[in-house]
Amino acid sequence: MKALYNDGRVEECEDELKILRHTTSHVLAQAVKRLYPDTKLAIGPAIDTGFYYDFDKEGGFTQEDLNTLEVEMKKIIKENLKLETFSKPRQEAIEYLKELGEPYKVQLVEDLPEDAVITFYKQGEFVDLCAGPHALYTKAIKAFKLTSLAGAYWRGSEKNKMLTRIYGTAFTNKEDLEKYLLMLEEVKKRDHRKLGKELGIFAIMEEGPGFPFFLPKGMVLKNTLIEYWREIHQRENYLEISTPMMLSQELWQQSGHWDHYKDNMYTTMIDDGMFCVKPMNCPGGMLVYRLEPHSYKELPIKMGELGLVHRHERSGTLLGLMRVRCFTQDDAHIFMTPDQIIDELKGVVRLVNEVYSQFGFKYHVELSTRPENSMGSDEDWNNATNALTEALKESNLVYKVNEGDGAFYGPKIDFHLEDSLGRTWQCGTIQLDFQMPQRFDLTYVGADGEKHRPVMIHRVIFGSIERFIGILIEHYAGKFPTWLSPVQVKVLSVSEKSHDYAETVNKQLKAAGIRCELDNREEKIGYKIREAQMQKTPYMLILGEKEAESGNTISIRSRDKGDIGSMSTEQFISQICAENESRSNESSF
Repeated sequence: MKALYNDGRVEECEDELKILRHTTSHVLAQAVKRLYPDTKLAIGPAIDTGFYYDFDKEGGFTQEDLNTLEVEMKKIIKENLKLETFSKPRQEAIEYLKELGEPYKVQLVEDLPEDAVITFYKQGEFVDLCAGPHALYTKAIKAFKLTSLAGAYWRGSEKNKMLTRIYGTAFTNKEDLEKYLLMLEEVKKRDHRKLGKELGIFAIMEEGPGFPFFLPKGMVLKNTLIEYWREIHQRENYLEISTPMMLSQELWQQSGHWDHYKDNMYTTMIDDGMFCVKPMNCPGGMLVYRLEPHSYKELPIKMGELGLVHRHERSGTLLGLMRVRCFTQDDAHIFMTPDQIIDELKGVVRLVNEVYSQFGFKYHVELSTRPENSMGSDEDWNNATNALTEALKESNLVYKVNEGDGAFYGPKIDFHLEDSLGRTWQCGTIQLDFQMPQRFDLTYVGADGEKHRPVMIHRVIFGSIERFIGILIEHYAGKFPTWLSPVQVKVLSVSEKSHDYAETVNKQLKAAGIRCELDNREEKIGYKIREAQMQKTPYMLILGEKEAESGNTISIRSRDKGDIGSMSTEQFISQICAENESRSNESSF
């Protein structure tokens, strides 16, 4: 579509959705100013899912206000206002925005260089500070919806005022908008906070904001993931370690984390020294490697750690298990010789692919390069970036480059999962690091008998086990495959006459290692089935007088397929055990 750029050019723009969404955010702001003229404007960018705009309005907005705003926005679109652009020198722009009564916009311009030229967009009576580009006319907006409200601190700082953020989306046609809105409804149903509570997996309490409590069923799920992690890492010759949760401030200064991450670290005084609760596991891994001398014959050394880390996240950013203040990182650090780099990187890529495929995730890959606040030489960064690039190419992975988004000590590969609703989540990371081995003076004795510096890989696959569980809850809508389900089988007696038989079957299942629960309550069988279905249990065994008299027959109901029929207890146990052993995502029935 044709777009208006801030220098007055009108040219074709490939990113039609971004143009439409950004223009719709301006239409929203115009509607707000028409209906609530005392409201102050903050920022209103296009984002991947649509757009948002932050407002400072006395009393904020309500859901009913969104409906009113949509009506006014439709009027503005129907007016087919032409978008125009103009510019002013910085100081003139500041005075102009003061006249408009927009203090937040004034702050934005005041932060720009003295010689900056400030651009504006105008549609009808409405003017907004903006770099563009935009659609040529408001009538270009064919389909939009205001979707939600949220609080947002000005410039993301808790020290600033809380504003109201209005989220919305826009599409080129109504059909795409309807599909998106249906997906949002499905997202609400799958919300891991809602399902996590209903399924008894986790809780977030007022006494610990951002610090999740895992309940008994949640611990089964978490431990099952950890058992899987340990199994594949033992196969790949990783050595598991555990490092302390608190270490001295000097260590974090040595690693570089204190200079780059101290605002996110919890600290305390012990004796006469400052100690930090670890936000990462890597410095502890450095100390373990340094405990004893190493030969090139030992390398690569792979150390895995399921370490509980703590990071101070702002209260406004906390979200269920997706953004917390303490979480378990499935870290690993690989110490190697320079000539082993490519093979070890490819090995990690292979392992990441295996794990994500296990859960049915598609993914895309991004390569993030040197950031502004990095440490280390140009040579080290070039070597590290080239190695990651080569490993990706040899692994036949298509990737996108994120310039300047690497860690402060090295470039990285990020894996973005796509869930069953098409949403993406950044989980796995591979970072190549030449810096920490230098900072901790790590060495190995080479074939020449001299000391050499190892290179190291930092990597996570789940990323955060807690966050990964949140993603899995939403990915599966709480309907976990049998091997992951906290309760795999519910044993339901039809009446008191089958209670003893139900207890016998339950014991047989438990003896075979199947996670099961017995329901011998004096309730109607229909009620018991509905309750088990609500708990999303993969299988229900319906045991009445007929099954009890047989002594070895069970009637099976599947969560997803309904009634399956009858079979012997031994045959059922055999099939469930096979599902567990293969970690199948599909039912064997």
